[in-house]
Amino acid sequence: MLRTGETICSPATSGGGAIAVIRMSGKDSIGICSSVFFPFDITAKLEEKPGFTITYGEIRQEDELIDDVLVSIFRAPHSYTGEDAVEISCHASPYIIQKILEVLVSKGAVAAQPGEFTMRAFLNGKMDLSQAEAVADLIASESRAAHRIAIEQLRGSFSDEISKLRADLLHFASLIELELDFGEEDVEFADRDELRDLVNKVLKITRDLSSSFSLGNAIKNGVPVVIAGLPNTGKSTLLNRLLKEERAIVTEIPGTTRDAIEDVTVIDGIMYRFVDTAGLRETGDIVENLGIRKTLEKIMSATVVLLLADMNEGTAAMSALLEGVREQVTGQDKKLIIVANKIDKDPLYNRDNFVSALEMKPEEKVLFISALTGEGVEDLKQTLGEILMNERLSSEDVIITNIRHYEALVQVTESLERVLSGLEDKLPEDLIAIDVRQAIHYLGEITGEITTDEILGNIFKNFCIGK
Repeated sequence: MLRTGETICSPATSGGGAIAVIRMSGKDSIGICSSVFFPFDITAKLEEKPGFTITYGEIRQEDELIDDVLVSIFRAPHSYTGEDAVEISCHASPYIIQKILEVLVSKGAVAAQPGEFTMRAFLNGKMDLSQAEAVADLIASESRAAHRIAIEQLRGSFSDEISKLRADLLHFASLIELELDFGEEDVEFADRDELRDLVNKVLKITRDLSSSFSLGNAIKNGVPVVIAGLPNTGKSTLLNRLLKEERAIVTEIPGTTRDAIEDVTVIDGIMYRFVDTAGLRETGDIVENLGIRKTLEKIMSATVVLLLADMNEGTAAMSALLEGVREQVTGQDKKLIIVANKIDKDPLYNRDNFVSALEMKPEEKVLFISALTGEGVEDLKQTLGEILMNERLSSEDVIITNIRHYEALVQVTESLERVLSGLEDKLPEDLIAIDVRQAIHYLGEITGEITTDEILGNIFKNFCIGK
């Protein structure tokens, strides 16, 4: 994939619009375009045009007119890739796009591979590796929250944090290694108390960043919310209400839902992945038992559990179920919301008596709704946003969404914990230096200061063509 000497070309827009953009990058991009482009102003030669200019004319293959186009010129290093680059705006006919690409290839360009433009931007110092990955996240973002995190990472907030930590550790690593050079003279260049304070500071930051991954990953892929409860409590009705479509079958027969039904929707800029599950009860039905087992698995993988209760039924079975779900979420990074449903009917309990009968814990919250009429559902949506991420998203904290970054931060944390243990046990400087250097290595992998062709290939192969 590392074809830095060739000029690449590719469509930069998806289908469905009236206008398409074809992108070229490389040292010959302007010359190749000039060989097939004929400006209406005959004095407007592309080779003589400065960067950030647009010229109107025709793309031709010998005597055949292909299309009237606009050609935008970008001169190195002031382009997305840092190379000379051209963007051709043409009509979005698949035939026209393909024909222009064929003409460009016939003149010496080669078809771009997925992510090759952004890889060149990284290799030419236009962005670091975490910013390059943010480009793909930005294109894939499906909610306001995911968009905001990708924009912040693209602007370098995460990179700046990592670079500062790495620079501080590099300074101390160099001092420790300087001591090794003067080992026989018993001198100390690196103050051990300062090193301990620095390691503790970096550890706090890396632990905070690592802990943000579960939230960031949920925002990126959709916050998993499991709707659980006894049979016939209105779980499928609530799913349909939240999705605003008849996604799940609703009947009065308990045990209708045998398998998990999952769908995605965006509420107030946050994408949620709602899962309707089989009712939790003891049953001899083999198929229903399989559904119940899957319900328990879904609860374990959820970020939020909405536990539905029927206000028209007794609370004994619900209390037992609540206790079981509490055991599953206690100590886990999960939120439990008890939802009392069917308030549109004549309930057996008033709200205070219902909470008392369930023996609620002080930190637990009960919401009263009617999934059938929609009463209280807006409060439920608002609560989801409030307890999950509004506070975190409105803060200046960096949130990570990338598994590669998370794994590197875990390695940094483990290395620095060994440094602290080494300082406590007064280990030799060369052993401490090894762990400091390892932490520096993994921080460098995040931003691309240390990388390999294999890492680059794994990252950019998932990009769309033309980016």
